[in-house]
Amino acid sequence: MLYIQQSLGPEERLIYVAKFHWFYDVQALLNIVWGGFFSLSLLLSFASLVEYLPSGIVDRLLVSPILITDGTFSIMFKLHPVIKLVSLLVFLIGVLKFTQMLVIKVTTEIAVTNSRLVYKRGLVARSVGEMNIDRIESISVQQSFWGRIFNFGRLVIRGMGVGEIIMPNLAEPLRFRRAIEKARTF
Repeated sequence: MLYIQQSLGPEERLIYVAKFHWFYDVQALLNIVWGGFFSLSLLLSFASLVEYLPSGIVDRLLVSPILITDGTFSIMFKLHPVIKLVSLLVFLIGVLKFTQMLVIKVTTEIAVTNSRLVYKRGLVARSVGEMNIDRIESISVQQSFWGRIFNFGRLVIRGMGVGEIIMPNLAEPLRFRRAIEKARTF
């Protein structure tokens, strides 16, 4: 059950629940792709540099000597374990960033009820930003070029004496804005 559903008042009803755009999932997946690309690039660059380096340096970079029949990939497997470990760490950074983005997506709830706007974040430590609908002063929609094409954007909601709530990139930001305006009419 959503946090927002659990925290509804007796006369309060849910008007709109915002969702992350599918582009957010693509960005998360690209972290794994880029991590793998940079990891493989690191290994391949060291494997191809072996031919051009002096033999004293090559002996430190490799675990076993190079044979004439060795190709780039077999040289890559003969690289020192520290180089392989650094390459693995580069890939793991991409995987961790992917995981972080998915945890953020799963644990973020943004909704409009007939009386308030709720923005909840967090898995273990919970951070909830709430603003009464009648205290909302202005709503700004920020969409990039790609946001306009694929219909996603960021909202900045300013309240009277409350400060501002900056939303992440959401799907259909104009629909979310209309939901807030609809809630004001109740």
